[in-house]
Amino acid sequence: MVDLDKTFGAFLIGVVISATLYGVTCVQTWYYYSRYPSDPWYIKLLVGAVLISDSVHQALITHTVYTYLVTDFGFTTNLAKLVWSLIVEVLFNGFTALMVQSFLTMRVYRLSNKSIIATLSVLALVFGEFVLVVIYVAKAIHMTTFVELATLKPLSMSVNALAAAGDVLIAVLLCTLLQQSRTGFRRSDTMINKLILFSINTGLLTSICAVMSLISITVWDGTFIYIAFYFCLGRLYCNSLLATLNARKSLRGDSRDENMSLSLQGIQKTSNSIGTSQRRMPNNISIKIDTTQDYVRDEVSLLLFRGRDLALIRMDGQYSSATELKSAQAV
Repeated sequence: MVDLDKTFGAFLIGVVISATLYGVTCVQTWYYYSRYPSDPWYIKLLVGAVLISDSVHQALITHTVYTYLVTDFGFTTNLAKLVWSLIVEVLFNGFTALMVQSFLTMRVYRLSNKSIIATLSVLALVFGEFVLVVIYVAKAIHMTTFVELATLKPLSMSVNALAAAGDVLIAVLLCTLLQQSRTGFRRSDTMINKLILFSINTGLLTSICAVMSLISITVWDGTFIYIAFYFCLGRLYCNSLLATLNARKSLRGDSRDENMSLSLQGIQKTSNSIGTSQRRMPNNISIKIDTTQDYVRDEVSLLLFRGRDLALIRMDGQYSSATELKSAQAV
């Protein structure tokens, strides 16, 4: 006798939660296109592609639950059979994860000053996950019952393990690189703190969801609890991407420039000793955001004024006062 609560009950709950998150995705997508019309075309294309993949996935799992709980209602023997949409949806979840994690990998690449080791480490997990997804779908599409599908349990566990590992690695690399990019200037360090917190939060939900899917398929064998978590994973990826893009204005606390990204490059620290009259500081402190190609640069100029170091920070070519502008021009 099939335990409906732990199988198709969990299945239904996963579809309902996924549909709720899909509503959030639609709102975030509308917000992005209305607030960031100047973003490069490839970022807009990425958002559109992720939304399409997410929409197809939601349609597929809705078809699946409708088939089992409505079309086949009363035919208990059909509950043991596989519906084609249950297999195909895995592929579109894989597409969504691939696009979002590739976007985050590009941020790691730029933030790490184009480090090949860091980038390849992340790409190995990202593409490894997608390859396993394709293999899983290719094998499962020919199966007809859940008993046959159970033979692919190790492959399913590997997909979730790589998904969690990729998200954790991306979050760790971003936080580590941002921590190393501190400048000593309050405004820049405040921005870095926000970026670190945001990087942790955006990777946390997807990691937890993938880990819970991995745990549930191991602990609660013979149930569909793991499927419920997997249904929501793609939606969380999509919303993490949109949240990253939509938070740019609020993170910098300034809406003057839309083309900011969440990374820093070329920042060097120098000691700042009291009483030192002449101390050279880096010419370039750049805060750039890897969601677009445009960079916003902080240029720090050192002025020697009556034996004291006076540091003026110019952002986007704007000085805080006309007096400071004149002083900077005199250097």
